[in-house]
Amino acid sequence: MTAVDVDTRRHRQRLLDGLAASITETGFRDTTVADVVRRARTSRRTFYEHFSSREECLIALLADANRAMIQQISDAVDPAAQWSLQVRQAIEAWIACAESEPAITLSWIRDVPALGAAARDLQRDAMEGFIAMTQRLTDTASLRAAGISPPSRQVAVILLGGLRELIATTVEDGGRAGDVTEVAVRASIALLGPDVSRIATAGPGSRS
Repeated sequence: MTAVDVDTRRHRQRLLDGLAASITETGFRDTTVADVVRRARTSRRTFYEHFSSREECLIALLADANRAMIQQISDAVDPAAQWSLQVRQAIEAWIACAESEPAITLSWIRDVPALGAAARDLQRDAMEGFIAMTQRLTDTASLRAAGISPPSRQVAVILLGGLRELIATTVEDGGRAGDVTEVAVRASIALLGPDVSRIATAGPGSRS
């Protein structure tokens, strides 16, 4: 990587950090480009060299946050642990990420729907990343020994969409993401369990 590339990435990160700080302090809706560059200690010209609008900057911030969350969840799971404990580790890591940046979590809930087509692409990309993570984490020797196979795409969407909506509604109603830890763990264990795993991977018309 050249010095120019390093400098470009550094400026981009400063702008993303500036937006995150402004969202935390005043919320995205009241954040302006001027607020972002002031916190990033850079110029409007630099901002527009990286992003065409504050909305594009938000999408980049949330995309980076998704990738970081996937990495943190993956790192938190011990593939040698009992399978239900692995599920708990993943859920607790997800919730810890949501609670570590509550303003960003709220921005996902309140601001992303107003971004139109760009938001849809962001949401689809995020879901694809989480589906791949879920299938990778469940494709281990310890889970296969327990009779568990990686969930189908459809089951993964049900699981991840349900967890995301549960956390979103809880936070939007003024609660903490951690309030739903136990129900999220129980529901995930039920959905990923051996019987469901067998049925979910069976083809059309297959019998138990």
